[in-house]
This record gives sequence, structure tokens and C-alpha cells, in this order.
Amino acid sequence: MIDNIEKIFKNRKVNKMGEYKKAAVMILLQEENDKLNLIFELRAKTLKSQPGDICFPGGKIEKNESEKDAAIRETIEELNLQEEDIKYIGQMDEFVTPYRLIIYPFIAKTSIRTIEPSEFEVEKIIKIPLDELLKYKPKLYNMKIGPIDKNGFPFELINGGETYKFREGVIEQYFYTFEGYTIWGYTAYILKEFLDIIKSK
Repeated sequence: MIDNIEKIFKNRKVNKMGEYKKAAVMILLQEENDKLNLIFELRAKTLKSQPGDICFPGGKIEKNESEKDAAIRETIEELNLQEEDIKYIGQMDEFVTPYRLIIYPFIAKTSIRTIEPSEFEVEKIIKIPLDELLKYKPKLYNMKIGPIDKNGFPFELINGGETYKFREGVIEQYFYTFEGYTIWGYTAYILKEFLDIIKSK
């Protein structure tokens, strides 16, 4: 048995425990009139997932597709761009959410001035100057997460029963408001990380 265990684990590739959905997004920069803008999408209200929210271009990573390729493909599809319209810059840290989703953010730039997005997915494009975002202090709300519904939980099987002190966590929810639009959720979290990296350098 020990020989079999050694064979299994000796050169085993390390991964994350559990099943995770994976998505990739693109922080797309655009130079226009001596200003550097970030390109956001106002999601179409007909979409099943997060209709009317503001987000970065991006989406689900397909089978046998790299994270980078997914970010580029989704950006092309959603913004009606060509591959040559996008110049890849680099990658940020991956974001492991509390809900079994991993988001891979990438950074690129485009020289295309007029973007006509896919009407099916995007209601409109929102351009926000980077210098304004760097000066902006977002509103922070700490959203608690942890055990809520205890119905049917087998308390009799754990030490302490119903008095057991379950671990609780916090999701930092940031809110950026510009010209009547609000950026929040995972998009705001990734945006803040991006801006913090720039400020730190």
C-alpha cells in the first residue's frame, strides 16, 4: 500500500481542492484625447446573469482554452473588435471568490476610438479616465459571510453542538460611482486591486 501511495503522490500536480468555475476578464485601456480610459460594459438587461450591471469584458473559460485566450476571445466577441485591435500587456493575480469561482484578470490596450459592442450582451460602453479612478476613494461595505441556515445541520455530531463557534468571513464590497453609474461586486474588487498596484509603484 505504501508503494502505491508513493507512486500516486510523488509527482502529483498540485491543484485546488473542490470544483471551481473559471472566468477571465480584460482590463482594457484606451488612449483618447490625451487621456487614458478604462473600458467598462453596461450589461444588457436581457441577460440572465447580472443584467444591467457594469463589468469588464470577459466571461467563462471554455474547455481546453487558456485563461488569457478566454479574456481576449470574450473581449473580441463583446466589443466587436478584431484580435489585432488588442495589444496584450500583462496579467494580474487570480481572484478566488468565496463562491467557488476563480476570476483571472488580464490587462490590454486598444487604439480603436469608436467601439460598437454586441447588442446581445452589452447595452453600452462606459469610458472612465484612469486619472479620475486613481483619485477616487470608493465606498466600502464589509459583507459578512458564514453559516446562516442551520436547519437540518447534524449538530449532534460535532463537539459543542449548536453552541459551536462557526468561522465567519467578510467580503469587501467596494462601490465606485461615476455619472450615475455604479461599479461594484467583483468588478470593483478587481478594479481596486489594479489601481492599488499602480499607486504602489
